[in-house]
Amino acid sequence: MTAIQVRSSDTAMELPLKVQGGSVWYGADMQDSSEWLYQLTADDVAEIEAAAKPLAEAEADIAKITKDYFPLPTVGPKLGVIFDDVLNGRGFALLRGLPVERWSIRQSATAYYGIGAYLGHARSQNGKGHILGHVRDLGRDAVNDPTARIYQTRERQTFHTDSCDIVALLCLKTAKSGGASALVSSMTIYNEMLERRPDLLPHLFKPLCTDRRGEVPANQKPWHEIPVFNWHEGKLSALYARRYIESARRFPEVPALTEEETAALDLFDELANDPAIGMQMEFKPGDMQWVHNHTMLHDRTEFEDWAEPEKKRHLLRLWLAAPGARPLPEIYAQRFGSVEIGNRGGIIVPGAQLNAPLEPV
Repeated sequence: MTAIQVRSSDTAMELPLKVQGGSVWYGADMQDSSEWLYQLTADDVAEIEAAAKPLAEAEADIAKITKDYFPLPTVGPKLGVIFDDVLNGRGFALLRGLPVERWSIRQSATAYYGIGAYLGHARSQNGKGHILGHVRDLGRDAVNDPTARIYQTRERQTFHTDSCDIVALLCLKTAKSGGASALVSSMTIYNEMLERRPDLLPHLFKPLCTDRRGEVPANQKPWHEIPVFNWHEGKLSALYARRYIESARRFPEVPALTEEETAALDLFDELANDPAIGMQMEFKPGDMQWVHNHTMLHDRTEFEDWAEPEKKRHLLRLWLAAPGARPLPEIYAQRFGSVEIGNRGGIIVPGAQLNAPLEPV
């Protein structure tokens, strides 16, 4: 990747030219779902069920499942194709057809975790050490509660990345209305910013304080300081959570955003929310979505849930450290704990024990 000299009001720096390749796309490019939708066959489901059922019946510790305990001789190579699409291509894929409506929560979680083991190593998603996450409205208030996480509400999430190489979702139940998954390429956003306002881009290559929302690793500040964009070993990566950039200002040690930083973040958000740039998809029960955090942003629209507890929207989530993933700059260790490929990401706080709960807690 070659570079270009860019000057802002107070900075001159060398930035990559427009990103090329499959990770750059626009919403219109993804109208044909055959480009990113993979359907499990009846034989695929039978193979997955054969691997999951005995583990579920034995109430095996889900957190200890590896590929060795979850043989998928024919599905495994298909997952390899998805893995390549996610890490080295468009940055996302949807795998459809897991029969969660006739499975128990334990069998669904076991199957999902076993499939995930073919794409990476599960990482803790919160201060409780959950490596199997539950995305469900728990009635929390992400605006007024500085420790609440958006996935615990029914609010719109806003576009962001998670602290892992790949974030994965399994849909168990859908909302009464709303709750669509929204995706956008951060590589496309970069290209658009470079074309429209190159003077603002340098501000997104400077460290920005981002709130940890009360989940603070040992010997770390309540916030991390990582740029939105990082160019490292010929690859451009993005890390972004505007809500948490804003909420970090609650700490007196964190400086206010400058006018230029705010303008850069505003343009980033404007582009992320442009329907011509991003896309939305509706989940069905049994859908598994895989998203590459370093080249993608994801969001969820606000939703109306069912009144009956047993019908409420419910997704399982994995944060995965992927073998063969891209190198990341050392500054990512503030958020990822390490930049070691295959062993990075997640939220590790003192005293947390890794576990895979079967209910939202």
